[in-house]
Amino acid sequence: MQSKPNSPLAALLAPSSIILASRNSKVKCKAAANVSGDSPTPKGMNQYERIIETLTTLFPVWVTLGAIVGIYKPAAVTWLETDLFTLGLGFLMLSMGLTLTFEDFRRCLRNPWTLGVGFLAQYLIKPMLGFAIATTLKLSAPLATGLILVSCCPGGQASNVATYISKGNVALSVLMTTCSTVGAIVMTPLLTKLLAGQLVPVKAVDLALSTFQVVLVPTVIGVLANEYFPKFTSKIISVTPLIGVVLTTLLCASPIGLVSEVLKTQGAQLIFPVALLHAAAFAIGYWVSKISFGESTSRTISIECVMQRIILHIHVQIRVKHKCRTQSSALGFLLAKKHFTNPLVMVPSAVSVVFMALGGSGLAVFWRNRPIPLDDKDDFKE
Repeated sequence: MQSKPNSPLAALLAPSSIILASRNSKVKCKAAANVSGDSPTPKGMNQYERIIETLTTLFPVWVTLGAIVGIYKPAAVTWLETDLFTLGLGFLMLSMGLTLTFEDFRRCLRNPWTLGVGFLAQYLIKPMLGFAIATTLKLSAPLATGLILVSCCPGGQASNVATYISKGNVALSVLMTTCSTVGAIVMTPLLTKLLAGQLVPVKAVDLALSTFQVVLVPTVIGVLANEYFPKFTSKIISVTPLIGVVLTTLLCASPIGLVSEVLKTQGAQLIFPVALLHAAAFAIGYWVSKISFGESTSRTISIECVMQRIILHIHVQIRVKHKCRTQSSALGFLLAKKHFTNPLVMVPSAVSVVFMALGGSGLAVFWRNRPIPLDDKDDFKE
């Protein structure tokens, strides 16, 4: 870039200049929230900006409060169902699209190997970790099956928000989420059959349609707004991180509320195995990526491994009080409930919803305060 802004937030507030610079120079494919890689600091911020930054960095606190409310007061969050739930997911991805340009995606596609590594991390590293942990800890068959099922689910939209806050590569995160979701049509049934001995079918049409509606369309609309209405986006982009935090908290609390009874009665026995699964996936995903890629890309792949499909995009008919209605829940929880007769298979998925939300938000804030080196490796140069 021709000149460096006084602070990363100045870069955040001037997306039009970022877009112009990205077209005239070779830049790294990073979140527009922090192009320079420096962590935001209170110095140079006005009071409004400091409040937004403080509320954003309290991401783990809001997610923790949301999880507590979901477990003990589920009625306060389970109202977010069906159309409102889908609308919330779409708006979440719209807010991410406002931080991106089409050039960000073009740069990412210059190195498809990054997508390949992310896909392998999703469907090789984590499933093998789930199988190894279940075997080593000698979990009962139902709990082992549930843990393996969790490890075979694709990445979710919450990972895009966490990547944005952690100053990772948002465009790469969106592409990875899309690829892993489409890949789940084949990979989730195949891996659960190989590792757990049970075929768990996934509705291909529903999954592809929901990905198109909730991930691709809102993201493209946001990118178009950023490209053609930069003055408008520059006025609202400063609150984008906080919008993502609020929506992610609500969208995680809702499925937790739906499985609150399972968490309260059976969740304690799965705390260590599930925590170990996500912690190991984060560490291995990050350090394996660091072998070939820079810090920004490694953060993105690691978060994508940790934050799998927290929110379900498949709408299914569940009979409640003899009345048929459509609900959304955690993908692993739904698949376990639908395809396994033993209720214990659902427990790892229910516990995993909590750990993915807490672990992913904590990791995002931790990295937000650790600057990406100015000489970080450019994984997407021509």
